[in-house]
Amino acid sequence: MVAQIVLVAHIAVLGYWLGSEFVINSTYRYVCYAGEMPFADRDRLMGHVMNVDQHVRYALVLQFGLGFALAALYGFIPGGATAAWIIAVAAGAWFVFVEIIHHIRHSSAGRLLATFDRRSRYFLMGFLLLCALTPSETWNLPFWLRVKLALFAGVIASGVGIRLALLSHFRTWAVMARDGPSDETNAIIRRTYWKATSVLLVLWLFIAGIVTLSIWKPG
Repeated sequence: MVAQIVLVAHIAVLGYWLGSEFVINSTYRYVCYAGEMPFADRDRLMGHVMNVDQHVRYALVLQFGLGFALAALYGFIPGGATAAWIIAVAAGAWFVFVEIIHHIRHSSAGRLLATFDRRSRYFLMGFLLLCALTPSETWNLPFWLRVKLALFAGVIASGVGIRLALLSHFRTWAVMARDGPSDETNAIIRRTYWKATSVLLVLWLFIAGIVTLSIWKPG
């Protein structure tokens, strides 16, 4: 019964994740193309985009925790219910950590923790790939689940790619806040939107692959 509840939550979080991505991308596009809007209003709307972006981080934590808890409950990784509870507590702590960073992100401590959080993504990608390649005598992971873990690493890598694509946005936005928008800076912002969106499309492809494997479960 517990495993079924966790499975339903695991599926629901995926919908929550995709919905958040669509809202963020749509609103960000509006901000990027709203050159006629007073910059103060545009900046407030951009702040809203960054707040909504927090939901994607929540979804990552929840999917990671629920997925590994489910794997423990189904016997794919050792530990059973005990391991599932440990994973749940660890995911809860991670969730709180992400929330704290969001609230103090403008302070020096917040920026330091945010840097640590971003760099931890590389550890997560490595961990997922390691799990995908773990010998079968260590963990009883079926082929489809190994591929799914590798694709999840691709999802996280895409998230990092989006962040890197947006670096020019943040630099240009700071110039616009200081000197006011111009045709040149607005053009940079629009180009950045399409660059980040192209990486987002790759992320969605990875998620589509994960969903397909979860349903198909090839041997």
